[in-house]
Amino acid sequence: MAKLWTVIKREFLERVRTKWFIIVTVFGPVFFGVIMVLPAYLSVKGMKDVKVADIRIIDATGTGLGDRVATRLGGGPMGDASGTQVVVVEPAKLAEAESTATLDVMHKSRRGYLVLDSLTISRHKASYAGRNASSLSEIQIIENALHSALLGQRLEKEGLDPKRVEALTRVKVDMNAERITDSGRGGSGIGSAIFGFIIAFLLYMMIVLYGQNILRGVLEEKTTRVAEVIVSSVSTDILLAGKVIGVGAVGLLQQAVWLASGAAFYHFRSQIFVSLGMPAMPNFPLPQVPPMLIVALVLFFILGYGLYAALFAAVGAMVSSQEDANQAAQPVVMLLVFSIIFAQPVMLNPTGRLAEIVSWIPFSAPVIMPLRMSAISVPWYELTATLAGVALTCALCVWLSARIYRVGLLMYGKRPSLREVARWIRQS
Repeated sequence: MAKLWTVIKREFLERVRTKWFIIVTVFGPVFFGVIMVLPAYLSVKGMKDVKVADIRIIDATGTGLGDRVATRLGGGPMGDASGTQVVVVEPAKLAEAESTATLDVMHKSRRGYLVLDSLTISRHKASYAGRNASSLSEIQIIENALHSALLGQRLEKEGLDPKRVEALTRVKVDMNAERITDSGRGGSGIGSAIFGFIIAFLLYMMIVLYGQNILRGVLEEKTTRVAEVIVSSVSTDILLAGKVIGVGAVGLLQQAVWLASGAAFYHFRSQIFVSLGMPAMPNFPLPQVPPMLIVALVLFFILGYGLYAALFAAVGAMVSSQEDANQAAQPVVMLLVFSIIFAQPVMLNPTGRLAEIVSWIPFSAPVIMPLRMSAISVPWYELTATLAGVALTCALCVWLSARIYRVGLLMYGKRPSLREVARWIRQS
């Protein structure tokens, strides 16, 4: 145990004392805060400059639909150069009108043009072309205006008063979603989803960063021949265990600092948003986090990190150069990428069959199951079975990696084949 503690202490202090660790730990929350706040800030500033009304509507429906759309876009009548311009044409001259509108857009006199024809009335189909066609927010505004205009036109045909139709079709709904667990109300559903995604993203980042940190550390010790000196006084199993535990402790420390910083950011969110000139952040309550959930999250991190750290350490022991390490680590990295790819589908539907299956797979469970646990109440037997599966897979990976590490740490030259790796496992 004394030798194991010495290795753990060395790996921990060697990384904690570096300037990069201090910089990333201190400024990491600032960076994540910026990437979360800055896009929202730029979106708010950008929406002030949106000129959706500065388009041309080519109306070939003969029903006045173009004027209705223009009204909902905030533009003026036909001929208002600063607003929406409605051009009523015959169906036979629609192609000519589109060509003229295309030239106007090319000459920057208009941002784009919307075409309304018989298909718009019969099948609710329309087409838009313009310089802002890639702006999702502006296209959504145009679609909403067209939808509202079509709905109002249909209601007027049923005999409703136009003013009454306008009042009925302009409805904005503000719905609050609250989560209910086995123990009762569990706080904001949106807050739970955001919390779960943050936890899954942090687990993924920690596993990737510190797993590859172990790979680089093993490769550096091997290429500099330091490993030959170390294994003369410490067994390879103790060296591998100490390296994994020491680096994992660094990851836990960094996560604790980041979570504390995140709590501070949430506490002072109103002052931060006001100082940036942004609307106040919605005051939704934080989700309730039971102690058992915290314990499960820590266990998933430890087991998931141990699983991937052992695999990265084995990869580092198998190769002798950084180029070979990058290629050999691709299968391990792809397992991690497989996990994060399903994060969004699981967050959108945490009760679906896809979410259940992906959260049961040992290689993706350390990332996906915490996401599901934060969004819904997972049965205790399912949680226990998943933890047991991850623990068994972790033990198997550590067992295999220890045997590869024992032989490969002192092997140099070309990268071994799979047959040679299998022989290492059998003979060690």
